[in-house]
Amino acid sequence: MRYVGMQTQIQRNNRLSVLLLLMFPVIILGTVYMFFLILGLIGGGYYDHYGNWVTSFDLKEVNHEFIVIFPWVILIVAVWFLIAYKFNTWIIKKAVGARPLERRENPRVYNIVENLCIACGMDMPMINIVDDPMLNAFASGINKKTYTVTVTTGLLNRLNDAELAGVLGHELTHIRNNDTRLLITSIVFVGIVSTIISIILHMIWRVLIYGNGRSRNKNNGVAIIVIMIVGLVCAGIAYLFTTITRFAISRKREYMADAGGAELCGDPLALASALRKISAEPGLADCGREEVAQLFIIHPKDMTTGVMSFFNSIFSTHPDTRKRIEILEQF
Repeated sequence: MRYVGMQTQIQRNNRLSVLLLLMFPVIILGTVYMFFLILGLIGGGYYDHYGNWVTSFDLKEVNHEFIVIFPWVILIVAVWFLIAYKFNTWIIKKAVGARPLERRENPRVYNIVENLCIACGMDMPMINIVDDPMLNAFASGINKKTYTVTVTTGLLNRLNDAELAGVLGHELTHIRNNDTRLLITSIVFVGIVSTIISIILHMIWRVLIYGNGRSRNKNNGVAIIVIMIVGLVCAGIAYLFTTITRFAISRKREYMADAGGAELCGDPLALASALRKISAEPGLADCGREEVAQLFIIHPKDMTTGVMSFFNSIFSTHPDTRKRIEILEQF
């Protein structure tokens, strides 16, 4: 069943996603500039490029420091991004404990995936399995060589063919719409900012515990702590913006993957039934990596109740499962 306005919505979401993705390097560079700007404002001065402390604020000097550091920031982020981007498949596989699923081990899954791929005219992705009695699934990869659909043993054992086709169609739609490539890119950028925050926290802790090396100058120690705290605040702000941006991308694309999965399997009610079963007992809860967990068809943490449910709904990478089911049941 073709959803009314689906192609228009996909195009709108794609344009918005590209815009949001472009915000990541802007946020990182903006954070670096904010760091130099705040250092120039607090304490009545800043360190100039000769290493001298200047007691009067000079915006031109701040701009000069930013211009000097700008290419280094771009280089470090680019190298970091390329490494993480290259090894994302290995990282995800290790995080969930997945292994390749052979055709002879479960021909049922291969037959369903092949039929769905033929129906939408796409290449067959790899299929991985996780030995987990609970239910979950996700798609990953950045190109045809790495595109993968991962399922749990619980999902295969407890869904009927129609429900399984709906779930697999959902994951194949993520691949067709380049969702996996986009989300992995956003995961890498958020990971960069998160790592920077961790490094700054570690540096502050070492200064507080061990002091400023061999130096007995208390003013130098205080200055170093102030600089690191400023850096921490800036990195925290950047992490907040990048996280909110990542969540905005994920929520929109889950709805589109539901629509595409329902269209592929030809039975929206079957996908709704599968989502209901998965939400009751979501698997992969012990993944341990939040950036990987956002790829799952249902995030295990989204199934909490009470006060935690409210906060999870604000910061969740997925839309509310009940709303997703209600939309599918309208067709």
